[in-house]
Amino acid sequence: MNSRPVYQLTARQVILLGITTALIAIGATALIYTLASYWRQIDNSAFSSAEAAPAGISDPATVSDEQNSIEVYKAISPGVAFITTTSYQQDFWGGVQEGKGTGSGSVIDTEGHILTNYHVIEGAQKLTVKFGGDKLYPATLVGGDPDTDLAVIKITPPAEGLTVIGLGDSDKLNVGQKVLAIGNPFGLDRTLTTGVISGLQRPIQARNGRPIDSAIQTDASINPGNSGGPLLDKFGKMIGINSQILSPAGGSVGVGFAVPVNTAKRIVPQLIQYGMVRRPKLGASLPSVQELLERGYRLPVDKGLLIYGLVPGGSAERAGLRGLTQSGTIGDIILSVDGQPTNNVDDLYRLLDKKQIGDTVQVEVYREGKTVALPLKLLPSASSGRRSVQ
Repeated sequence: MNSRPVYQLTARQVILLGITTALIAIGATALIYTLASYWRQIDNSAFSSAEAAPAGISDPATVSDEQNSIEVYKAISPGVAFITTTSYQQDFWGGVQEGKGTGSGSVIDTEGHILTNYHVIEGAQKLTVKFGGDKLYPATLVGGDPDTDLAVIKITPPAEGLTVIGLGDSDKLNVGQKVLAIGNPFGLDRTLTTGVISGLQRPIQARNGRPIDSAIQTDASINPGNSGGPLLDKFGKMIGINSQILSPAGGSVGVGFAVPVNTAKRIVPQLIQYGMVRRPKLGASLPSVQELLERGYRLPVDKGLLIYGLVPGGSAERAGLRGLTQSGTIGDIILSVDGQPTNNVDDLYRLLDKKQIGDTVQVEVYREGKTVALPLKLLPSASSGRRSVQ
């Protein structure tokens, strides 16, 4: 019979083994804790770097409000552009009249792209930019979007480079938080005003009548010449583009509005790439049911958008939607798109503005006494120029 050796530990060996095991366990625990702390630090540093203020701006929690304003101004104002526009118009006598205008803008990259308002550069034949000095930089128009009142112009960057204004996140704002506006009101170069966010999700309109969704309301003084300049948070990040004031007399009364920077994040890449914004269209003329009822027309529903006519080859026609027939039979009435009610064209516009060409949406229509849901692929299409065409 084979026998196997049996190994026995002495009491001393048992004690030493226990001590060694304990030390290994302690060391392993310490190592795990150290690694966990290390990864937490990496995660925190990554988050901090995303939220970190530009160089020269201290943590706002460690300095006074006055010092924060001083630091934000010193760090950011070199990136705020003073834009001068020139336009030429022939007068009645055949002479040429020269028109001048001023506005503000923000440098958004090292290549010399400057973000401003569309109404600042609208109709200009000549653009120049300066940055707090006498040196003028000729600028060219890259692209503009009258629907959001945003435009991008470009200069050749100087050898010493440009101060780029970082973009924040306008979806994370709160009423009451501090904001700073830097611009050129009445031609006064690089003027700083401060205030708070007075309201969010404010509906305003561009000059062409289109709704600009989710505007930021602020009591920071905004005056003519501030248009296109940055609205900043206490970290020096741009959260909005100052665009409008509400004022019976034309001056600041503490009610100003800024286009959210997240809107610019969607728009600017297209302006740089295409010179315009390529939006999806339904390809239909869509008068409001409410407006038609007010004018005395009889309709089977009290809300929605009546399809009056279809653009040949447009999204609506390809999806099988029906318009008004030659015999006068009413077409489909759009009740909602992707579950969002469409009581007027502005409702539809806000929804489409967040969609991309090629997206498919679910359109709910009233047709011949019942509700029908149809998939519709969004395509670009020509517009008749009327506001009711989408």
